[in-house]
Parts: sequence; structure tokens; C-alpha cells
Amino acid sequence: MNYLIKVSTNQFLEIQIESSQREAREFSNLVTYQIANGTHRDTIINNIQKSIEGTNIESGFICMFDWSGVEICHPDPQKIGKKVNPNESYVRPLDEGLDSEDFYQLLVNKEHGGGVREFNTDRSSEIIYLYPVKNSDWIIAAHANITNIDKKINKLKFTFILVYLLTGVSIILLSIIFIRYLSNYYEKELELKNQLLMGEVLTLSKLNTNLTNYRNKISDRIDSLSNIEEENEDNSKFKKRVLTYSKNKLISIKIEQIAFINTENSITSITCLDGKKYTSNSSLDELYNNLDNSIFFRANRQYIISVKGIEEIVKYGNNQLKINAKYCNPIIISKNKAAEFKKWLNQ
Repeated sequence: MNYLIKVSTNQFLEIQIESSQREAREFSNLVTYQIANGTHRDTIINNIQKSIEGTNIESGFICMFDWSGVEICHPDPQKIGKKVNPNESYVRPLDEGLDSEDFYQLLVNKEHGGGVREFNTDRSSEIIYLYPVKNSDWIIAAHANITNIDKKINKLKFTFILVYLLTGVSIILLSIIFIRYLSNYYEKELELKNQLLMGEVLTLSKLNTNLTNYRNKISDRIDSLSNIEEENEDNSKFKKRVLTYSKNKLISIKIEQIAFINTENSITSITCLDGKKYTSNSSLDELYNNLDNSIFFRANRQYIISVKGIEEIVKYGNNQLKINAKYCNPIIISKNKAAEFKKWLNQ
């Protein structure tokens, strides 16, 4: 903001200086022209005095004095005949000009910028430009009203500060509105996600509850099947044992001991609930066709899982399920099989 104030002030002072210089040169050229035409000295002085007398000195004005410093023409007639005191006005050498940067420093610091003296703070106006009249001992002086310029600069500063404050308040208000809008939007999104998450949690909770209930039902059914001969006959199409191998030993495993069956590198493995692992010569399809589908589920091409081998069911990806089981990496149920799996648990 200070930089912009300084730039704007310099532009304003540059206009002030150029205007004063132009006015001083025009007066000097006019007087020079009259001298060249033979106009009497007193007539010239009277003409200049009439043209500048009563001039509004609020912004700036022109006066004329001789080389001895005596005022010849001035907007205030009482000043005529008085000598200009070097300590009353800022005077630069005639071969130098006062630029806007020097003028700004003079106004801000009240210090001279290479001229003959400092500004007199008791005066309301200062000489900022001198221009000699050819073929005479007269000098045209351009005055600037320092008090008025200070007021304009202060007004400019106030305007800048006001604009910055209003801009800052506007930005803060817009930021609050924007942040509030974003927060409302994300709150709604978060609330929707929480609702979906709660729904998924309830669904998974229900699945795990169904798993526990189904596991208990299967356990009761297996126990009853072992004691009731009629049910054994009805379920004779399903195997009660599976032949497996452990090294060179042939081992028969009860169906209720199996946690899951998987195939890897064309080798079919059977893992029991106690973590022991065996191999089988049968494929997954052959084994699944001979197993009780109420106890075993074909999860994918690699896995057949037992209801007793499932420890936990969690959501995975987009409408997929992940089965956590002992002694096994997580088993993924695709979204195409998820509905079938839920139905299997809920039967």
C-alpha cells in the first residue's frame, strides 16, 4: 500500500511540477516577446501584475522578482517591493530541475534534495521552479501551495487505506461465505457417507450374525446326522470323509474338520480347522460336487470355504466382500457372487 501511495503521489506531484514549469516558461516567453517589441518596462510590469493579481493561491501561483530578489509582481500586492529571503523558499540552481521524487521526499521528510536549503515549514507555499526572462534581470518563479498539496496527499492516503480496509473486509466476508458453503457441502457429503457406512456396518453385522447362527445350525445338524440313521441315508450323496495325503501317508479327513480347500499351481490343498494342511488328487470341481452345499461355498476359482472356517466378513472395494479365515490369506467374494453368498448364509 505504501508503494502504491508513493507512486500515485509522485504522479500527482509530476503533474504539479510540469504545470508550474509550463506556466513559468509561458510567462517568461510572453515577457520576452513584449521586451523584444519595445514595450516599456513599467507597462510590462503592470500587465503582468494585472494578470496574476488576485490569483487563487490555494494550489499554486506565479510571481516575478529581479536578480536582487525584490518582488516585482505578486498575486498579493503587499508583497511587491519586498525582498525574497533565501530562507523562505526552496530554490534550486537554474540548470537543475526538481523531479517528483525529490518533491515527494521534501514533502515527507521536509529535507532538501540537493538544493540550497530546507523547506520552511512555517510557510504555506514554496518556490519549486525558476525561469529567467531573456534580455532582462527578471526571474519568473513558480510557487506550489505545500499545505494544499499535503492535504491532497493525506486525502489520497486516506482513500487508499479506506479502499484496502473495504477490500479486506469484503475478502474476509466472501471467504467466510465460501468456507461456510464448502463446509455445508462437505458436511452433507460426510453425513451421506456416514449413513452409507452405517448401512454397510449394519449389513456386515447382520452377515456376521448370520454366519454365527448358520455355523451353530450346521454344527447341530452334523451332530444330529451322526446320530440319526434316516438323515444319514438322505444325505448319502454327500461325502462324510475325504481322502488326502500327507507326505507318503494316506489320511481320511472328516468333512466337519475342513476349514477351506484351495488350489494353487494345479495342486489341491485341504486345510483343517486345526491348521493342518493336506493334499488331494481331486480337483476343486470334483470335491465341491461331492460336498454338502449347505456347509461349503465355492467362493471363487481357487477357494471352497466351510462355514466353520469363516472368522469374519468385511466389506471390500465396490460391493465386494472379504472373508477372513484362519491359516489363510483373505478370500475375496466378487460382487457377482456376493448376493449368492449372503443368501447361502441366510438359508
